[in-house]
Amino acid sequence: MSLARHTRRAMLLLAALTAGLAWAQGATPVKPVPQAPLDAPARSGMERQDIRAQLMPRRYTTVAAEIGAKVNRLPVPEGSAFKAGQLLVSFDCSLQQAQLAKAQAELDAAEQTHKTNQRLAELNSVGQLELDLSKSATGKARAELGANRAVLGKCSVSAPFAGRVAEQKVREQQFVQPGQAMLDIIDDSVLELEFLVPSRWLAWLRQGGSFTVLIDETQKSYPAKFIRIGARVDPVSQSVKVAAAIDGRFPELIAGMSGRVQVNAPGVEAASPKPR
Repeated sequence: MSLARHTRRAMLLLAALTAGLAWAQGATPVKPVPQAPLDAPARSGMERQDIRAQLMPRRYTTVAAEIGAKVNRLPVPEGSAFKAGQLLVSFDCSLQQAQLAKAQAELDAAEQTHKTNQRLAELNSVGQLELDLSKSATGKARAELGANRAVLGKCSVSAPFAGRVAEQKVREQQFVQPGQAMLDIIDDSVLELEFLVPSRWLAWLRQGGSFTVLIDETQKSYPAKFIRIGARVDPVSQSVKVAAAIDGRFPELIAGMSGRVQVNAPGVEAASPKPR
């Protein structure tokens, strides 16, 4: 039985060796994985993903109240356009007008007193102190009048530039405090874009260069041009901030829309997807 057991083991070993040899002869050789050349430039992560950008107005600001008063009129409703210098807010300034009239009356009285003292001084009927005091009172009254005129000038707010009312934060007949925000206004005559690009693009990127941007909301591509290039490179992300402007007027575009930048970088595959 020992001989039979050894014979069986030998036959099994021979069969395994034969099967292994047959598999090795018929197997497909493994091809080596090609390696990138050592001198190939590393592509930044920004070149492998979408570059996003948002439409922004060229100028925007928040109009705030400079005096405490009741809002009388808001002639430009939310979303409407206005011209530079157009009235945006007017206040009920009856109290300020009364204070201005009072200051004017005090100035008239001070000037009359000073003139009288001048005549009396010529006749040696009044001392120099009284003359100087009347002169000082006249200057004080004139300053008070100027201050009241300045306050009355704050009773209306005019547009600093042409644009549109983005948000109305107060309502007519509402009392506002000094510094309270009333309107958000924007200048959307030119819509701008701000986004980051790989710093390697500085080798060819120039102001005035053209590209396109695919806006998500409209699903259309629009021409744009670079107008500003950042002053420094972020050493961590190896990126630089750039600003661009939509080249032309497109009524369907409004501030706040976003999209994907499509830049044909020399020697770089298109990073942005094609329009659907």
